[in-house]
Amino acid sequence: MASSRLDDGADNGNAAPMLNLARNALGKVLLFADRVTSPTSLTRDPAAQAKVNAACQDLVLYDLEGCPFCIKVRREMKRLALPIARRDIGKNAVFKQELMAGGGTYQAPCLRITEGARTNGGATRWMYESDEINAYLKSRFSP
Repeated sequence: MASSRLDDGADNGNAAPMLNLARNALGKVLLFADRVTSPTSLTRDPAAQAKVNAACQDLVLYDLEGCPFCIKVRREMKRLALPIARRDIGKNAVFKQELMAGGGTYQAPCLRITEGARTNGGATRWMYESDEINAYLKSRFSP
């Protein structure tokens, strides 16, 4: 599985606090490693980048800062120079509610795709798996 399904907050005895502590510590290490080894962004001519920027307005990534699967997607976004809006569901309850109402699952990462929805009545898709999200981004935005 290439995403993090989040617990529902149920009390599982002493295991839940220890699991959260381990997740937080691992997340900090992964964030540091990500910053140190950040990928180089793709360079496009200004007209091509403007088209990409416009297309990215129909995409939103719901993520968690220290989630390894979310980091994987954010690295691909950086590599492809994609200015996709991010919504940290761990820090903002409104974003969590949006994700639950639209996608139906409290799981990160999740890419909301609304291309065509604003202009010609297309449907919104919710994509949860990091490998699937990265494959979608590569197929749509790689030169």
